[in-house]
Amino acid sequence: MFYVKTVPALKRARADIHFKRLVLNRAVRCTVTSSSTAQTEHDGVRSRGGSECPGLSGRGGRRREGTAAAAAANEISVDFEQTREAYKSKDSLELLRSLVVFKLCSYDFLVDKNKEVMDLAKKILGQKTFDQFMKMTFYGQFVAGEDHNDIKPLIQKNHSYGVGSVLDYSVEEDISQEEAERKEMDSCVSAAEKENIGKDHRERKYQAHKQFSDRRGGVTGARTYFYADEAKCDQHMETFIKCIKASGGSSMDGFSAIKMTALGRPQFLLQFSEVLVKWRRFFTFLASQQGKDGLEALEQRLELTQLQEFMTKLGANGDFYGWFTGRKEDSTGCIDMLDWNSLIDDRTKISDLLVVPNVELGKLEPLLGKFTVEEDQQMKRMLQRVDILAKHALESGVRLMVDAEQTYFQPAISRLTLEMQRTYNGEKPVIFNTYQCYLKEAYDNVTMDVELSRREGWHFAAKLVRGAYMYQERERAKEIGYEDPINPDYESTNRMYHRCLDYVLDEIALNRKANIMVASHNEDTVKHTLTRMNELGLIPTENKVYFGQLLGMCDQISFPLGQAGFPVYKYVPYGPVNEVMPYLSRRAQENRGFMKGAQNERELLWKELKRRLASGELLYKPVY
Repeated sequence: MFYVKTVPALKRARADIHFKRLVLNRAVRCTVTSSSTAQTEHDGVRSRGGSECPGLSGRGGRRREGTAAAAAANEISVDFEQTREAYKSKDSLELLRSLVVFKLCSYDFLVDKNKEVMDLAKKILGQKTFDQFMKMTFYGQFVAGEDHNDIKPLIQKNHSYGVGSVLDYSVEEDISQEEAERKEMDSCVSAAEKENIGKDHRERKYQAHKQFSDRRGGVTGARTYFYADEAKCDQHMETFIKCIKASGGSSMDGFSAIKMTALGRPQFLLQFSEVLVKWRRFFTFLASQQGKDGLEALEQRLELTQLQEFMTKLGANGDFYGWFTGRKEDSTGCIDMLDWNSLIDDRTKISDLLVVPNVELGKLEPLLGKFTVEEDQQMKRMLQRVDILAKHALESGVRLMVDAEQTYFQPAISRLTLEMQRTYNGEKPVIFNTYQCYLKEAYDNVTMDVELSRREGWHFAAKLVRGAYMYQERERAKEIGYEDPINPDYESTNRMYHRCLDYVLDEIALNRKANIMVASHNEDTVKHTLTRMNELGLIPTENKVYFGQLLGMCDQISFPLGQAGFPVYKYVPYGPVNEVMPYLSRRAQENRGFMKGAQNERELLWKELKRRLASGELLYKPVY
């Protein structure tokens, strides 16, 4: 049976908002910019060095008469080459430590064998001496401390220099590959699949495969959780709650990061992701049947009369025309992807969600042959844990950052995050979603979620990253046999990042209810953001555009931004030395590529040490 929830139809002045966005985008293209990079062209949008439309005045197309001069006076530029300002929060030993750690991270042998090297060092030095050595080197560079009391001095010091914190408890299970594979296969395969292999209507992308069941493989920038049981998920929830409270107790404007795979059985994320993707694909199919293919996701519209006829043939019950239109005099007789997505609601039994359209057979069918009562309860408990964390974040005055994960989990993660945003982002941005811009579908995802927030009146809040699972995702797609979800190269990912970023910045300029964290170590991306903020008249003190970097990396970007008044945050990991070793191993691997590709940070560190030596400031101590 197909169910339809009776709610008023979503309504908005579509023509007006699209007209504003078109005017805004056209005006921005005609703006004089001060970008330090050469002219580039991507996705039909160019960064320019000169004016192309003399008939339009002002920046960003939003200026009313008399405001251009004031906006120009408020423009802020940041110099990322001034080492004295960039490193004024560090003493000389900290600068030297950074140089040593970054240099070690550039040696392939040490990085490839880092676990073996650290295990050997532990045996030679003993646990206590080894812990002290790590605190003087890698641990001290990338980890804030062992617990929420230990990390307070660093958080307070950074805060005094204009840099906030995103707390991230980075303890992980150090389990073998065999154990990881066993846990993943047990937790991602349903009872129905075990009993009826090959009989369920599942796509291979959304099934567990043993050769990729250790999700740590090829991943350098993200934690990995493996499901053990419901009690372990409760422990993870309590850990996240402590992290939220620590963030609230350390600063007034902090963030706390969580991962959905820590909070429940990943089987649900796989299944729900497949349902969401198949429904979205079905909408695209229906649009193509009505001659609407080839358009961007939000531009596709379905004629309701034709939709009603087709769904009735599939055996769906309900007045789709009446449900979507509400009062017919207010209806255009068409719906878009967001209206369509609203069909999937939180029903009494979660298993009722797991139905998908079968175009070939012309009917709706269950995704699984059987869904046990225990599995249904496990899924509900996962949703309850997420809701508990959101309530704690709201009560503690902390923003909750939901990290992105693999593409076969991500549709469900994004949908659950969106539901939290609809509930908790009404008055202010509390829940932040994460968008990975190395994905081909990133722009469609961002634009649809922005549009939904506008229609329903809540605060859109997002973190933009390039992505952490590229090698793993590409290999899995190739081996299992589905389309590679990743953009073909780094430049196309950059274009996607800037396209998504520009769209959200435009939205902020239009109604001031969107919020974005530019989580990037790429200096050109940061400069691009500053240029666009100046064009659009967005000032740092509005706290709509945030910047984020990892602790121990890119201080020459973070601290100048903070001291210039921009809201900037460090991702601050913490946890006992012995239990954050997997995290440190990933940081070493990530820094290898980072430091080989960007020598600028090491050069700036040396420059500041030489300056201090020449000026007699080698014993400089930061004051805060």
